[in-house]
Amino acid sequence: MIVILTALAVEQEAVLEHLVDVREHRHVQGTLFDVGTLVGRPDRQVALGVTGQGTLAAATLTERAIAEFSPAAVLFAGIAGALRDKLRIGDVVVATKVHAYHGGKSEDENFLARPRSWEISHELEQLARRVRRTRTWCEPLAPPGEAEAPEVHFEAIAAGDVVLNSRISPIANLLHHNYNDAVAIEMESAGFASAAHLAGRIGTATVRGISDHADGTKATTDAGGSQRLAARNAAAFAVALAAAVPDETTWVPAGKAPRPAPPIRNRNIASAGATVGQQNAVNNGAFTLNLTRENR
Repeated sequence: MIVILTALAVEQEAVLEHLVDVREHRHVQGTLFDVGTLVGRPDRQVALGVTGQGTLAAATLTERAIAEFSPAAVLFAGIAGALRDKLRIGDVVVATKVHAYHGGKSEDENFLARPRSWEISHELEQLARRVRRTRTWCEPLAPPGEAEAPEVHFEAIAAGDVVLNSRISPIANLLHHNYNDAVAIEMESAGFASAAHLAGRIGTATVRGISDHADGTKATTDAGGSQRLAARNAAAFAVALAAAVPDETTWVPAGKAPRPAPPIRNRNIASAGATVGQQNAVNNGAFTLNLTRENR
């Protein structure tokens, strides 16, 4: 089982394009997941959830999804704004590091950053780099030769609870001076990465498609369909990465797993100094065996 989380409906729909035999799975607290299998991979189950915008919601539902499905890996797929001109609309960024950029100390004249950062799981990074090299991940996007394949960048990403649409705002300056390795910005991966980190040994990765350049032109690019393009590209890469994760045991919903047989209980009794000889039996079912030998 692989969990893929998204924040927006356009991101969810992009992932659903790659799933078949989709069914609804309802968490006891009311959270709804879509559980299906990857196209062409009936052995690979995926649970898809929508967190909504923001780090807090992402953290809460990431923890919930991990507890519910015990996945082999959990991925966040969605859109982001570029902080570098080299990134084109539709390019994909695999976050090698996620910065939570809101932490810090505010003084009279300065804001002193106190960053928290999480790195991508090593195994998933290795798999992601191989997926990029094969180039087969982008085949579902368009027939060969009909569209230029998006570039895949392995870079740091900044995440916080603000939609950035300026290159000269205070937050833009903060990112430039204190998180200068970040090439893109979005709103969920800090919460996602923090929750996954607390869950222990589980593979995590953030995959983002560039939908704007965080430079005041967001409304124009969004109106031109950039969000759908970026979401489709990110989803295609995330799904290819999910397919590349080593096989693991198929997930079985709670309450549907076969009950284990009760333990065998043997009771051997000897009295008056006697010994019990060897007892041989074959267990073909659940039973309780009582063997008694007494000297009277």
